[in-house]
Amino acid sequence: MSVTERFLKYVQYDTQSDPASETCPSSPGQLVFAHALAEEMKELGLEEVGIDEYGYLGGYLPSNAERETQAVGFIAHLDTSPDMCGRNVKPKIVREYTGNNIILDKQEDIVLTVESSPELSNYVGQDLIVTDGHTLLGADDKAGIAEILTAIEYLKKHPEIKHGKICICFTPDEEIGRGADHFDIRAFGARFAYTLDGGEIGGLEFENFNAAQAKLIFKGRNAHPGYAKNKMVNSIAIANDFLNSLPKKEIPELTSGYDGFFHVTSLKGSVEETEMEILIRDFGRERFEWRKSTVENGVRDFSKKYGLNIELEMTDQYYNMRERIEPARFVVDIARQAMEEVKVKPRISPIRGGTDGANLSYRGLPTPNLFTGGHNFHSRYEYIPVSSMEKAVEVLVKIMELCAKI
Repeated sequence: MSVTERFLKYVQYDTQSDPASETCPSSPGQLVFAHALAEEMKELGLEEVGIDEYGYLGGYLPSNAERETQAVGFIAHLDTSPDMCGRNVKPKIVREYTGNNIILDKQEDIVLTVESSPELSNYVGQDLIVTDGHTLLGADDKAGIAEILTAIEYLKKHPEIKHGKICICFTPDEEIGRGADHFDIRAFGARFAYTLDGGEIGGLEFENFNAAQAKLIFKGRNAHPGYAKNKMVNSIAIANDFLNSLPKKEIPELTSGYDGFFHVTSLKGSVEETEMEILIRDFGRERFEWRKSTVENGVRDFSKKYGLNIELEMTDQYYNMRERIEPARFVVDIARQAMEEVKVKPRISPIRGGTDGANLSYRGLPTPNLFTGGHNFHSRYEYIPVSSMEKAVEVLVKIMELCAKI
């Protein structure tokens, strides 16, 4: 089965994760998909295929190398984003893309434009898989799953390619930040691994944000508005004042590259109580700690200034995996070499977000992230070039081959 055939089959499964759910996996569709994949993995010859109590699907391909080698792992996630509908996905293949805008739904005038996605110009003449404009596509991360299993199938058909033990795990709930919560590294069995969860062809990522979340509750004091002078303390106004005290240019919409930011994601309340949630992000640990201190100091200063109570709950979410991958830099070097050998230009860049690989790296499993080839994830304008998926398979096969030589 080709990688395209696999992908088109996989996107038919509704696997949106649910942030409101307390179960793992958070949605039943992920388990349905996992069971279907388990059967396919068994047919491919993977061993010890199983789904654990949390919905993690694992298995491995035994080594065929003539000497003992280190096991390598490959990881992708079962769920799709809750940000956009992932049910009843109707993918379409645009054959030999001409470079023009792509009409997704003519009747409702839903169009993937070159203006909004200028990277489309890189794929003129190639086949693209797009949506019908009413759902996301699901390349994040069903393309990763399809690429991994297609690479495994290729190795099975080409036993002359020597490889070590290859460990596979497909995880639930990555899109809601829980993908590594119940990942059993010891049972996984690999010394190092790669997540297949990146975007444009050539992507190789081994550093990401340090991340924290702050929840603030401003306590005010209500009074009849006609007689409120020197009595009312409006918590909404105080929260707005606090928001405006944060660095105005250090927000997501004005930052890129290695810039960090404060991101107010929620502000709701009444005169007596207002709740604010802030995401804190930065690549450098020192600057990350400064950002957290800025919020903590602001809470103390505003509490004193207005004579009211401000509650603060600050939680670290994940850290920059580069700190843990640098001592095992060979993992990155292998991926870079594999790309170069199959004529893919490596594009090394920081992840302006998180990844399961960050948490796994901090727990002792160095795990950089590789491209899947997709674009515009989490939206109705998502698309993926067929040739990018095919190249991803070539890269994976080459990594598997190279790992048998270390």
